[in-house]
Amino acid sequence: MDDYEKLLNSAYEKVKQVIGTGQRFEIPKIEGLFEGKKTILTNFFQIASHLRRPVEHFQKFLLKELATSGQIEGERLVLNNKIPSSKINEKIEQYVKEFVICKECGKPDTEIKKDDRLTFMHCLACGAKHSVRGKI
Repeated sequence: MDDYEKLLNSAYEKVKQVIGTGQRFEIPKIEGLFEGKKTILTNFFQIASHLRRPVEHFQKFLLKELATSGQIEGERLVLNNKIPSSKINEKIEQYVKEFVICKECGKPDTEIKKDDRLTFMHCLACGAKHSVRGKI
């Protein structure tokens, strides 16, 4: 029995430890750089696809919340002001809470649907339906 315990401890030492929060959905962090007075977000499209939201919707929200103008150039978003990444990440978290995470079950398996003039977030996991602000 002693040999078994030694082998088991040896095996546990060799197993790679998983580092993470344990959640299956993690909000991605923005990557970017400053170019003069502009802020260039290089992984903007990857974040939008990770959140499973239209790029236009995500862009419109960020531009309004950051109170700046900007445009898409190729595979990146260019903001016309110098904005620190901490502030941008804060706004991304706000977007996720408002437009991605289900308020009922807390899962990110949602989609945005428009019914007439109202916009709803429909959860694919639990079937809940919540209204979200239509105008961004």
